[in-house]
Amino acid sequence: MASPVIKDRQTSPRRTLTRRGFFRIASATAGAAIVGDSIFFEPNRPHLVLRDLALKGWPAQLDGFKIALLSDFHYDRYCSVHPLRATIPIVNNLRADLIALTGDFVSVPMFSSNDEKAAGDAEPCADLLRQMRAPYGLWAVLGNHDFSTDPARVTAILRAAGISVLANQSVAIEGRGSRFWLAGVNDVLSRTADLKATLTKIPEQEATVLMAHEPDYADFVKRFPVNLQLSGHTHGGQVRLPFLPPLYVPALGRKYVSGLYRVGPLTLYTNPGLGTVGVPVRFDCPPEITLLTLRPAAIA
Repeated sequence: MASPVIKDRQTSPRRTLTRRGFFRIASATAGAAIVGDSIFFEPNRPHLVLRDLALKGWPAQLDGFKIALLSDFHYDRYCSVHPLRATIPIVNNLRADLIALTGDFVSVPMFSSNDEKAAGDAEPCADLLRQMRAPYGLWAVLGNHDFSTDPARVTAILRAAGISVLANQSVAIEGRGSRFWLAGVNDVLSRTADLKATLTKIPEQEATVLMAHEPDYADFVKRFPVNLQLSGHTHGGQVRLPFLPPLYVPALGRKYVSGLYRVGPLTLYTNPGLGTVGVPVRFDCPPEITLLTLRPAAIA
């Protein structure tokens, strides 16, 4: 009787991780982490920036006057609402003297033409903003998205919430035995901004802070007696890659993208905004709360 044939069981060869495979996995993991952070974390963590600004002609009595600058809220209940909610206690703890809001409370719809509904988003946005406190009030100008929806409705909603809206207007901010002028122009891209009319009632030699949504307007503003311009509009580029310029910045926001600039005699600060527009992503460009402490410049 023939002996049965016994076949050896073949074991599968053990797979070893090559260096190339390791780097592929590591790269994919890092990429997923970066994407996750840029969607779920960085857009929702406001970054506080503190700056002292020495302004020529700033009243000595108002040395140390603090302005909290916020911009580009682009309210929606799914994404941009989160950094705005996180901002409220931070701003209130700063005890700013005045809060400046430089526009884009709502967003133009990407996939519809329902501008009426988009303008209505100013209402929940204003309900959150009104929770902030400053002794000299909350002041606003409108941005290009506000003007492209329904500027009259956005303005009415903000004012009903106790937020003063400047539309080619200026107002004296008086305190500590002195004053400065707070001015605000309409959105520049709407072609309704009128800086001459805005500044017409301001006496010569009195300090002026201008709110203008688009920062590159500074190239025009520098010809006028304005000490400081506060702007937003750019989102700081929203996505920033190392050693490269921003991937995208809008018209009139391509020159003075983010932070502090000197434009001739004018000081400009561009806030990168709180919300997002288009894709709800920020990378290396967190939402920002700016606290500006204003001081008189030393006389040479």
